[in-house]
Amino acid sequence: MSRPVTIVTGGSRGIGAATCVRLAKDGHDLALGYVSNAAAAHEVAQAVRAAGARCVTVRADTSQEADVGRLFDTAAAELGPVTGLVNNAGVTGPLGRLADTRTEDLRRVVDVNVLGYLLCCRRAARDMAANSGGAIVNISSAAATLGSPGDYVHYAASKAATDALTIGLSKELGPDRIRVNAVAPGIIDTDMHTTMGDPDRPARMASAIPLGRPGEASEIAAAVAWLLSPDASYTSGAILRVAGGR
Repeated sequence: MSRPVTIVTGGSRGIGAATCVRLAKDGHDLALGYVSNAAAAHEVAQAVRAAGARCVTVRADTSQEADVGRLFDTAAAELGPVTGLVNNAGVTGPLGRLADTRTEDLRRVVDVNVLGYLLCCRRAARDMAANSGGAIVNISSAAATLGSPGDYVHYAASKAATDALTIGLSKELGPDRIRVNAVAPGIIDTDMHTTMGDPDRPARMASAIPLGRPGEASEIAAAVAWLLSPDASYTSGAILRVAGGR
């Protein structure tokens, strides 16, 4: 039996890196997309190979159509027909009120989190329909329903778009034997918080989480792995909230 071939965007750190390693352990070969940190991507690729999987790394800005094309083309050429996509690459921009957010930060969030997901889903739909189906998992956020006032309303709006994309595309692609689902993480202890300017945020927010702690990237990776697995063969259009009860 051939091994599944899965593309993970934003695979060099955080949830993406944990997902790559978990999928490798579950028998997937991986195409790891990253935007800038080649050293981090190489380190994750080594961990994937140590788990017995093949891995190719591709530098790609998913908001750029040509980069998305190159990512999918490389995956197919090096590993075989793509059977899975984890749409994970995303940005938040700095924390703060919408009234104080720069236009360039708003544009980048929409370009990566919305246009990037659309471009990757479109290419996956075309390739998977031509190769007997597959599965897509979009990384959303609990922010899509919480709204995140005072933090990043613009990011929350982009993740609400992710949820709508997931539901609509699951219905559109069902006849092509392509399942489309999403995982909506809550506050996860990754370096994303440092990037947005608040490294202590996970610990500070713990008291607002019913389970009393931030999540780990590996816990999101486990949810993604299930949605890509045969155990989820009748699951499509689902938005799986993994947010500690928040």
